[in-house]
Amino acid sequence: MTEHPAVDAAQLHCRSLQEALDGLRLHGLPRIADWGGRLATVLTGGGRLLAAGNGGSAAQAQHLTAELVGRYRQERRAYAAIALHAETSSVTAIANDYGFDQVYARQVTAHGRPGDVLVVLSTSGRSANLIAAAVTARRAGLRVWALTGPGPNPLAEAAHEALCVEAGSTATVQEAHLVAVHLLCESFDTAVLSAPFARRTAAVPGRTP
Repeated sequence: MTEHPAVDAAQLHCRSLQEALDGLRLHGLPRIADWGGRLATVLTGGGRLLAAGNGGSAAQAQHLTAELVGRYRQERRAYAAIALHAETSSVTAIANDYGFDQVYARQVTAHGRPGDVLVVLSTSGRSANLIAAAVTARRAGLRVWALTGPGPNPLAEAAHEALCVEAGSTATVQEAHLVAVHLLCESFDTAVLSAPFARRTAAVPGRTP
């Protein structure tokens, strides 16, 4: 007896996701762990994270910044992290006055400082506004990390470093990106809560881990 078509489709989706996560575990974990440690150095030193994406990737960029401004697992201080797409008045004004390709680049110019980090997320790796943001960030002295779909792609090439998820569908790439975001937060917290960072990251008074 054959499965219901919807069940067949769901099983295919799950297999695709498992393959993408296998690739992430095999090839991406060292890079994510490295990013987490370096991000800890930047943010505990007074720098900030800027993040951007379009559509579902915008939601994941905001997920990342929320985990840093709030908390991921354990109690710790808040860190400076801005999801650029969430600045709706700025996004619409810039799009209206300068074009949609500039909605993130102009904000990078406004908010980014040398030594800060820009994280850009794109399933295609071909979004013109993210590529423009990456180029602008590099010129301004920021470090640029990209989470994309299959490489090579223009955004990965525009970034200093990229983690490219090898998957055939947008949904699978986005789901793998969410795992990568959580792993980045895990690595960040592990670094921040260990020496020498711990001395600079006392818990918020009145809160327990």
